[in-house]
Amino acid sequence: MNRRASCPVPDEGGVQILATEHWSLLATRSMTWSEVMSRITIHLTICSASLVVLALVVQAFGFGTAFRVLSVGLASAMLVLGTLTSIRVMNASVDDQALVAGMNRLRAGYLSIDPSIRNYLVASWRDDAAGVMATLTMGQPRTLRSHVIGSTGFFMNVVNTIVAGTVAALITRAAGGGIILVAVLGSVGALAYLAVMVNLGRRRFAAQRFTPPSPTVVRASKKKSSSSS
Repeated sequence: MNRRASCPVPDEGGVQILATEHWSLLATRSMTWSEVMSRITIHLTICSASLVVLALVVQAFGFGTAFRVLSVGLASAMLVLGTLTSIRVMNASVDDQALVAGMNRLRAGYLSIDPSIRNYLVASWRDDAAGVMATLTMGQPRTLRSHVIGSTGFFMNVVNTIVAGTVAALITRAAGGGIILVAVLGSVGALAYLAVMVNLGRRRFAAQRFTPPSPTVVRASKKKSSSSS
């Protein structure tokens, strides 16, 4: 069966609706990441300011009680703010995948209007997980591990992991622990935090479903089934 016959071609108004929807998704994606980058900038600024405050306290009072109390308090506050920022980045990443899937679906609509443009599209027109990944990498070879490690979410997790290890070390030192115990508990706290956040992100992305069922994937599956039968 002819594909264009099975998929009615939109009229001029339908094409304008597709284009408007595409620009709407692009604008939403741009605003989302602009807000996320602002949140990250604010968090890193607070972290830098906290280090400056601790340096001034050390110059004035030394590494005494005031420093220990303030360092634990500031580090804990940075960890809380950093965790909230990481959750926002994670949610934005999930939303971003949904936006990319939506734009891929619109490209499938463009192809149904004019299949001759297929070879000129850089991004994918499939709105399943493979199609989203193809669009995010712009068709370039890249492993999933490389994509995750280089992501903004993993960057925030690493920053928070350092802070979490620092909090554990400061609390241990304030409780009278020795250098070895401080190093061990600091490392354990950092690794435990990283493991929890990575597992949370993995479960969050694994639970994502591209709904409603993709018309592009359904058509491809039906075509494959027809050819095999």
